[in-house]
Amino acid sequence: MTSNDKPKDGSEEPRPASPRGRQASRQAPQPVEPRPRRYMVAALPQPHPAVPGAAVPALDGDTVRRLLEDDPEVRVLRRLRGTAGNPGAQAPGFPAVVVAEMTAEHVEALRRQYPQLYFERDRLLTYSDVPQPPRRRRSAPAVVPPGVESTFAFLVRDADGTPLPGASVLVTGHGWPAQTSTGTDGRAVVTMVGETPESINGVTVRPRSGYWSVHIDRPALSTTRDNLIEPMRLSETFNGFPGRQVFGWGQQAMNLDRLPPTLRGAGVRIAVIDSGADIRHPDLRDRVHAGVDLVGGEPDGWSVDAAYHGSHCAAVVSGADDGRGVVGFAVEAEVHVCKIFPGGRFSDLIEALDYCVEQRIDVVNLSLASRHHSPLVAAKIEQAREAGVACVVAAGNDGGPVGFPGILPGVLTVAAVGKSDAFPPGTAHEAEIRGPVTGDGFFSPRFTCHGPEIDVCAPGVAVLSAVPPDGYAALDGTSMAAPHVAGLAALVLAHHGDFRGLFSGRDVRRVDHLFHIIRSSCVPLNLGDLHRTGAGMPNALRALAPALAQITPEPVEADTLLGQLTAEMTGAGLLVPAGGGPDGDSGHTGRGGKTGPGAQPGMTPQAAYGAGATANGPVPGGLVTGGRRGRATSTGGASPAGQGGAPGGTGTRGKRGGTAADRPYATGPGGGRTPGGAADDAPMAPRTANGMPAGGIGPAGGEQAAMAWLREEMRAAGLLGEDPADPTE
Repeated sequence: MTSNDKPKDGSEEPRPASPRGRQASRQAPQPVEPRPRRYMVAALPQPHPAVPGAAVPALDGDTVRRLLEDDPEVRVLRRLRGTAGNPGAQAPGFPAVVVAEMTAEHVEALRRQYPQLYFERDRLLTYSDVPQPPRRRRSAPAVVPPGVESTFAFLVRDADGTPLPGASVLVTGHGWPAQTSTGTDGRAVVTMVGETPESINGVTVRPRSGYWSVHIDRPALSTTRDNLIEPMRLSETFNGFPGRQVFGWGQQAMNLDRLPPTLRGAGVRIAVIDSGADIRHPDLRDRVHAGVDLVGGEPDGWSVDAAYHGSHCAAVVSGADDGRGVVGFAVEAEVHVCKIFPGGRFSDLIEALDYCVEQRIDVVNLSLASRHHSPLVAAKIEQAREAGVACVVAAGNDGGPVGFPGILPGVLTVAAVGKSDAFPPGTAHEAEIRGPVTGDGFFSPRFTCHGPEIDVCAPGVAVLSAVPPDGYAALDGTSMAAPHVAGLAALVLAHHGDFRGLFSGRDVRRVDHLFHIIRSSCVPLNLGDLHRTGAGMPNALRALAPALAQITPEPVEADTLLGQLTAEMTGAGLLVPAGGGPDGDSGHTGRGGKTGPGAQPGMTPQAAYGAGATANGPVPGGLVTGGRRGRATSTGGASPAGQGGAPGGTGTRGKRGGTAADRPYATGPGGGRTPGGAADDAPMAPRTANGMPAGGIGPAGGEQAAMAWLREEMRAAGLLGEDPADPTE
């Protein structure tokens, strides 16, 4: 990769130009030879091992660098400076590291000659997203005899006939899969050796942005004509999107949309170590404040994201609350970006963590993984933890054991979960469903890594977020799950009182207490294996319960309260708006009339993920998606008979929270993202339906009358049973 071709500050040496960063010469063909391996070389700390019977001199970082530079069989790439240990911390300082290329045989020779040196492979890291759907196990060999091949042409366009350039097309058969992308005309051609149309078992198409993916099992493909694929627009599921702002299903499942708009993460610094973040995007333009490019070394290179991965993660963490597109968890946190992809290695991760320590970052999102352990990276993560830097790590996506660094004890490791009604049928997300599935639709996807190291699980299937330059995509992966937890961690650090008292110092106690709060807030998910879900899914209401108890109410008169309740009931479709009817306005002023279409074909009514709409208004427990975060309205009704739901998910809030009168918070006009404490949420002081503490508003008689009115309206709508205490019933 070209991540080594950049000058460093005064404490580091410039990286020599890499031939891999330049276009290969076409003057003459050259035989293909094995490339050398990349290593990290450091002097072992004292006391170092010694050769029996011989004295071995100590070596420092400068001596190691000169020794390797003078070796003709070694190509030095760069040097990572050493750092001292944190004051009072148990972790020792970090040694200077020389990154160099050499053969494995020469490394063994150097080990024998210099036993005081430590050598470690500088291995590649991978994104923790899902590049392809799971393949069925087959007994056929992966390498097939030559002579048989099939060529398939694909045309990818939308229902209006608009071609979709840059869409990824993946074809799987008995042997190796084949992948390509569409051109400007929406066409792509795949040639597969040893395959016939009958041996193809799957086709997956993933548009860059704006559309759902398509997955077809056992497709009937033609070799003589274009095979047409027509993905569905995201806006067909999310009414008015991206012009109207939505909360993702995962944010609703974690109860982000039920927090008051005053909890926004101000004062906390978050770093996303990934592929960069495109600040041209409206949801990132004013949200990402600074960064470092460890790929190309350009001053603003961190603001370019060719892989689309880092931008997606950054918007989940802190997407702008501007009334359109998506909204992040901590919209007022200070976001930094460390660009290490494409081609990120262990040494790049070490440099990125050094940046985080220097910039006093509070939470780091690591949506990356490796199948190999790195003692040097582990030491750097521990040093960062001692400095108060909390690392939230994706578990990995190959369906096996947890990857590195998720196996480390000092990080918070996140697995992925999905929800079966969060995406339309026929998508690649559907191919990830793995049993069992809870009654609320939650499942553990096939791709998520699992093991005893899993701390928590979070939404990681069909996660809607921003991609360059100004689009949106629904992606899968533990990469998408980790930012949900990192964003919640930022809110806890910013607003939980413990971090202004006993745990205000930047040390290991602060990090460990933060992780304890997040684990303690979890709602368990019974998916048959705790190693796939850990403590469960974090709940924002539980994690921030102390902050919610400190919210200062505003005085509201009884008639104002009645007006608010009327608006809420009308918006929920329980009252007919004045002058309206089945085709009338939704009752939410300033939102442009009807709330949107019903469920999509093949989807349950509550499956209009984020759209939250039925023929007469929002799905009870869904979300009216217009307006900024803090202005989007939770309908707050109980689910009608026959409509199930999941904790905090689309079409579910009534199931968990009962009626609006039973929940600690509900929304009023302009009331914003407001908590609606569910039965299993953290206990809080009794509050009225507009979020005020009981007895804290107007005359007590007015409040009681308002609540009695609400109960009667809910009962008349069939959402409450008869009152056993009423002698007339």
